[in-house]
Amino acid sequence: MSHVGVPRGTSRKRRSLALLTTGVLTLPVLAGCSSGGDEATSTVVTPQDIASAARAQVAEGGTVNWAIDAMPATLNAFQADADSATTRITGALLPTLFPLDAKGRPQLNPDYLESAKVVETEPKQVVLYRLNQQAVWSDGREIGAPDFVAQWRALSGKDSAFWTARNAGYERIDKIERGADDLEVKVTFAKPYADWRSLFSPLYPKQVTGSPDAFNDGARSTLKATAGPFRLREVDKETGSVTLARNPRWWGSPAKLDSLVFKAVKPQDRTEALTEGKVDVADIDSAAANRIVQAARDTGGNGAPPAHGPGSEVTPAQALRSWALAHGSDEEVAEEAQQARDEKARAAKAYAAEQSDLRGYAVRKSLEPAYTQLALNGESGPLADDRVRRAVARALDRQELADTVLKPLGLPAEPLGSHLALAGQPAYKDGSDALGSQDTKEAQALLADAGWTREGALRKTDGTKAGSEGEKQKDAGKKEEEEKAAKKKEEKAGTTKEENEKEEKAEGADDDGKTSDAARREPSKDDGLYIVGDDNKPGEAEGTATHVIAPAPAAAVQSAALLRQAGHLGETGTSEDAPARITAQDRQPGGAAGAYAPVGTAAPVQAPDTARGPLGKDGKALTLRFVLPSGPGSESLRSVGDKIAAMLDTIGIRTEITKVSDDSYFRDHVASGAYDLALYSWPATAYPATDNRPIFAKPVPATDGSLLVEQNYSRVGTDHIDQLFDEAVSELDEKTSRDLMKQADARIWAAAGSIPLYQRPQLVATDKKLVNVGAFGFGVPHYQDIGFKKPQSAGAPANTTK
Repeated sequence: MSHVGVPRGTSRKRRSLALLTTGVLTLPVLAGCSSGGDEATSTVVTPQDIASAARAQVAEGGTVNWAIDAMPATLNAFQADADSATTRITGALLPTLFPLDAKGRPQLNPDYLESAKVVETEPKQVVLYRLNQQAVWSDGREIGAPDFVAQWRALSGKDSAFWTARNAGYERIDKIERGADDLEVKVTFAKPYADWRSLFSPLYPKQVTGSPDAFNDGARSTLKATAGPFRLREVDKETGSVTLARNPRWWGSPAKLDSLVFKAVKPQDRTEALTEGKVDVADIDSAAANRIVQAARDTGGNGAPPAHGPGSEVTPAQALRSWALAHGSDEEVAEEAQQARDEKARAAKAYAAEQSDLRGYAVRKSLEPAYTQLALNGESGPLADDRVRRAVARALDRQELADTVLKPLGLPAEPLGSHLALAGQPAYKDGSDALGSQDTKEAQALLADAGWTREGALRKTDGTKAGSEGEKQKDAGKKEEEEKAAKKKEEKAGTTKEENEKEEKAEGADDDGKTSDAARREPSKDDGLYIVGDDNKPGEAEGTATHVIAPAPAAAVQSAALLRQAGHLGETGTSEDAPARITAQDRQPGGAAGAYAPVGTAAPVQAPDTARGPLGKDGKALTLRFVLPSGPGSESLRSVGDKIAAMLDTIGIRTEITKVSDDSYFRDHVASGAYDLALYSWPATAYPATDNRPIFAKPVPATDGSLLVEQNYSRVGTDHIDQLFDEAVSELDEKTSRDLMKQADARIWAAAGSIPLYQRPQLVATDKKLVNVGAFGFGVPHYQDIGFKKPQSAGAPANTTK
């Protein structure tokens, strides 16, 4: 049993898995691989797509409605239930001292700081902040040292009365004091901290962080003071909206918009909200993006309906037949046909109207600062053996998986080469060579070395599988078989010879692959699962069932951070496609075996095909539990999962695919360890030594005997990896710290607990008239510059911005 927790009191914040889908589903910026040099200068970075325009070209006034997944549970970004909506809203209200640029590098924010630097390293590290003398809170008070002190005390972890989920770095601070004047803040560290730029962002006023009550409850639905280009006007839970207004005390470039409204709109409702004009900016999936692109291409000239959507699949012959039936002599048939025609006409008209409304939007696309990975649970079962984990990794064609997700969207498709940085960041280096590239023969050799062979699967046919559940079934299965055999022997002892002969004949018929009606109706204990690699193949016994997947029961709402892990794929293959693929692989030239033999000819005895069957050990097939989310918006994860299952099948590993509700996917399976393989995403960071430490920390035994895993849900780690993280976070030389992180990444690759696949795509629909907003990538919005573009004057050149 494993336990998810943060034992060291140093977690910066439980990382959101989806900005995924969150939104987890929570989508933004980079792609490319480093050639292996010390710096990522050769990588290709996908730029932001935000319809950039100079402030002089932006009109004054107006309101923008921006879709968020749900109302924020809190406006305190340091609490455990803070989510992507919290981050988005507070970004327009509170100081961020070092926002990230388009390449994921922290840059000093001149609106708040004149300077910030390390001024001493011995005997202790000292950072001196010089504040912008115009910087004030919305209540008129200057931003100063008291705000820094209050936030440090709240987040240091020394006072448990503050309910915080983020304190890494703050616990290293020894003291904070006023500098030479009120504009200087002097921070002295008890221990060196390389990621000091990550601290005090966002910076809250001392009214929020000065006491446990204010921190815990006072900032959940309101903020007593702000210091951004906008101020908080209203939080309306009934309408599901948060309204911001231009801040009259803002000292920087004034906001172009009068107001900014964040509206809660579920991802699956975004297209409808766009067509109804309820939102101007919204993260969308590939289906919505395709509709917007089609709307721009399809002008619907001459009153003709769109060449897609309802009714577009009807051929001229079908249309003629429908007309004939509707005007035929059979009144009943004619009435039904006319009703069907009317329904199609209404659907086509409604669709055409929606397409017309969608022409007012553009799709902005880039790559998100987040990556999707395949997690391999190394706590128990076959994957506890690092040779099996490496074999799984070597079987994957990561380029094909990246192509599946990114190419249909017209985005660069490069497999990700690092767990700790994305292409374009200074810390990026492709460390995948530490594990090796796709190599089927090497994967098979690793499995053979671990004792998994084709012959091993044939020694027994008790139906048990290798995995964390297979061992538990072994003893119970033996006992059940012995009891059945004894009972059968007793029954036969009381029957006649003739009856025994009939029974033996019946059993023989069953052995030939024929089953009784009762047997066909008997549900299998594995109903609800689809086992890839368990389909009938030449050389295998007939009657092997292909199980249809059934979703697990719904569970409570899962962490918002892991839900939109996927969400943006043009093709939406599902596991129902897998049987067709496998069947196609099994076709042989010359037709089906035995198809042309005369009736009554005995079928030839086929030797088991050990070159194609599943792998096993001591008669147990090598089967891994592959858990995937079943909800809308996760189509791309399921499609990638199906491809991974097919790749593993080629080396003899079966995958038992189970689809579960989005609500239970992360909490009940990934976090709890009830899986062998799983797909989910992690956001990237400019501070890997801090933020990624709990993700790859070696699990340690808890006092109750359970395993404390922090956020390392693969349960795979080493002391050496932990040591490299600890050295990097205390190393003040930036290049040396980055080199240590690159070494740690190589070790993480070699451990094969997590296999990065690709950067996630970001698709954002925006009103065509809006500028300086869209797919921001690593960068953050400059809220004061967002607005509607001024109309072009007569004779001005045409705008080429898409």
